[in-house]
Amino acid sequence: MIAKLFKKLLPPEQKVFYNLFENGADVCSQISMLFNEIVNEGLTEERVKQVKDLKHQSRDIATEALRLLNATFITPIDREDIQEVACLLNKIAKKIVKASLNLEVYGLEYNTDYMKSQAETLVQATTELKSTVSLLRNVSLAQKISESHHRMKEIESKGDEILHSALGELFSGKYDALTVIKLKELYKNIESAMDVCSDISDLAVNIALKHS
Repeated sequence: MIAKLFKKLLPPEQKVFYNLFENGADVCSQISMLFNEIVNEGLTEERVKQVKDLKHQSRDIATEALRLLNATFITPIDREDIQEVACLLNKIAKKIVKASLNLEVYGLEYNTDYMKSQAETLVQATTELKSTVSLLRNVSLAQKISESHHRMKEIESKGDEILHSALGELFSGKYDALTVIKLKELYKNIESAMDVCSDISDLAVNIALKHS
């Protein structure tokens, strides 16, 4: 009993939470690259399976992070920050999965150039996200975290421009009403995933400031 109590009081190895964060960010990157393949090359049964498998991986990583958090009194960074990073990483994965599976449900005749540009930009965002999350291991590296944050904001701005242009074309009369609804939902889902990448970048900066 006493041994169990001490185990709970003592913090886990610093690397445990960071490993989970990095694994979660890696899954987000894998899903975004898979989504990019789907948008450009088409949706196959194998890709659908891969998307669903990655969704489960993301959920399991988030669940493990929260389980460990609930079982630990002392944490390397603030408890609410650990919870938010874990949940936001899973949120990104879920949004990309939703967009991927909606492509199958909607049965569009083709994917627009704007969607392809969004998918490419999403890959850039999740790639930068991996860099951001890896820097959380040493939050004293505030300058590097700030540089990563700046790059993420540039990617987010690029995504905003693509969405603005995509919506402009969408309501130009080129598409029928049903296609407009489908494309708008897809565009918004992809943009939302990029926004959450930026949210994690903002959070990383705040964590660095608190621990600097």
